[in-house]
Amino acid sequence: MLRRLRIRLTNWEYWPQWLVYLPLSVYYIYLSARARSFFFFSAANPGIETGGMFFESKWDVFQLLPRHLYPATVLVKSGDSQDETLRKLDAAELTFPLIAKPDRGERGWNVSKINSANELEEYMRRVKVNFLIQAFVDYPIELSVFYVRHPESDRGRITSVTYKQLLTVTGDGRTKLRDLILNKDRAYLQKDILFRERHEELARIPGKGEEILLVPYGNHVRGAEFRDYGAIIDAELAATFDIICKQVPGFYYGRFDLRAKSIDALKQGKDFAILELNGSGAEPAHIYDPTYRLFQAHKDLFWHYRQMYEIAVHNKKNGNEFMTYAEYRELKKQEKRYKQMAA
Repeated sequence: MLRRLRIRLTNWEYWPQWLVYLPLSVYYIYLSARARSFFFFSAANPGIETGGMFFESKWDVFQLLPRHLYPATVLVKSGDSQDETLRKLDAAELTFPLIAKPDRGERGWNVSKINSANELEEYMRRVKVNFLIQAFVDYPIELSVFYVRHPESDRGRITSVTYKQLLTVTGDGRTKLRDLILNKDRAYLQKDILFRERHEELARIPGKGEEILLVPYGNHVRGAEFRDYGAIIDAELAATFDIICKQVPGFYYGRFDLRAKSIDALKQGKDFAILELNGSGAEPAHIYDPTYRLFQAHKDLFWHYRQMYEIAVHNKKNGNEFMTYAEYRELKKQEKRYKQMAA
């Protein structure tokens, strides 16, 4: 318990989100006063429900993207049987392993790698809401790319690129997997989940230099280490994302989570797959680089909030109304019920 507390206190990336965002809250109130609405965020991306701030349907967002840019994906509805689901997978030519995630969720909530029909059955029994099943993309590089474009501008700007180092441990030929997990701070914070998921392997002794992938996707809440990769931003990468983003109706501000074969391939617009597109609720994920200082993170977040505000206000002038309080309250009620069903 004391070790967990020490790790969290000495690394701000693990602090509660409300605490990290406390200075931003004051600025948000200021921007809301200028916009005359606390819900101006909803007009930043008129093509996405709530602007992508919360509770938007991932399935609906995928329908905005050109089909070749994201992995084969099917929507499984809460009433679907396992047989119906397997037929959907066959029709989409999807085979295990697969990634399952709730259609409406964030921060890695209930994301699971599904390796078999039995695991799929267990997931369906546990997650009683609409969810997506997506092809597992095994490209070696996982990134987040944040893009901003003013509606009147022909060109946008890539403001953040984050490399996601997946959670691993490396064997030494002497230590059990259980102890390797306990010996690494980032893995230690995930130990309860990892011990449950890998209970049959914990006594195994990995060979010297053997790397064990503990979590196969780049979620910060599941132990991935985020690294600032802004050095790769150049005109070629920006041009590629201008082409992509102009094909997404009503999108101006947000973050692409993707996997790529290589950085060069991504810059050329090939051999990559978009895993998610997050709108106005997205963060420039590079701020969670362990070497990044909190004041730098706040500076970057203030700048992004300002861009979101300017885009939203412009879009409102062009007929895209802000969400009302009644709409916000109703969606929040739906979100609460949804999470209770998928707990």
